[in-house]
Amino acid sequence: MTAVNNSVRNTARLIGAGLRALLVLTVICGVIYPLVVTGVAQAAFPGRANGSEVSSHGKVVGSSLIGQRYDKGKDKNGNPVPDLKFFQPRPSAGLGSNRANGINTQYDLQVSGASNLGATNTDLIKAVKERKQWVSETYGVPGSKVPADAVTSSGSGLDPDISPAYAQLQADRVAKENHLPGSTVRQLVTRHTDTRILGFMGEPRVNVLELNIALKDLVEGRAGA
Repeated sequence: MTAVNNSVRNTARLIGAGLRALLVLTVICGVIYPLVVTGVAQAAFPGRANGSEVSSHGKVVGSSLIGQRYDKGKDKNGNPVPDLKFFQPRPSAGLGSNRANGINTQYDLQVSGASNLGATNTDLIKAVKERKQWVSETYGVPGSKVPADAVTSSGSGLDPDISPAYAQLQADRVAKENHLPGSTVRQLVTRHTDTRILGFMGEPRVNVLELNIALKDLVEGRAGA
């Protein structure tokens, strides 16, 4: 009987110790730690902690980390029709068109990720050829001048940036659509071109959302002048 009582007491102590440990770890790891990390992030990096939001005239219009489409509706087959008044992002199945006028104010994301199609996949080859033809015809450049990011999506499908080459390629058509001098729009692209991080990491890039915000401000400023 004594052995049974000792066994019960030992079991009870183990259960009690386990519950106390669970409570303490829950408070430390589930309450205190997240609050401390959140507080430090908000104090030191508030912009990044809140999603790297981008604002225009006091209104949040997107994130600098996630690409957006710029469409003006859909064709008879239900495919989005790019609004050529704005610079276009990389192709992506993960970027849905926002249904607001002007600068995008919401996301309509459907999927994120790469297609996992190999370089010899016939569907990928067909898609790339179709995209290259569209870019060539739309912006009036030979196919040999179309950069790779104009016809291929990023690994995540949500890349917010395009290459300076693709941005400059679009500049004259964007200028024409907005009744602006081509040189003015090309200079706008140059001003919004970011160099390699620390001078050696990554590639020069242009954030499409930030560029389009600057473009819209330029157009509205001239209209109000």
